[in-house]
Amino acid sequence: MDFKKLQEFIVENAFAYGKRNNIAIDKEFAIVKLYEEVGEFSQALLIHQKKSRPEKHVSEEISKNELAKELADVVCMVIVNAHLLGIDLEDAIDKKWINKIK
Repeated sequence: MDFKKLQEFIVENAFAYGKRNNIAIDKEFAIVKLYEEVGEFSQALLIHQKKSRPEKHVSEEISKNELAKELADVVCMVIVNAHLLGIDLEDAIDKKWINKIK
């Protein structure tokens, strides 16, 4: 799947989630949700690195799976935020990370 199609699918999924749950997927929701997902990723990372309370420790496989899922949530919410802000994320990534326009 190319990046544009991936973005479209993620945005459609986010708005379908909002419709199912009677939540307005707007700029305010999207940024707060991104903060929430970054927090969940941070928690998963601490657990993965065994820097959490011992009762939260799980196997390497389980912790890595949780870490991956939370990182996916962060990336998807970044994509939703870009959409709501009218930002062409593919172009921004190309300019900032790939071709480094000065």
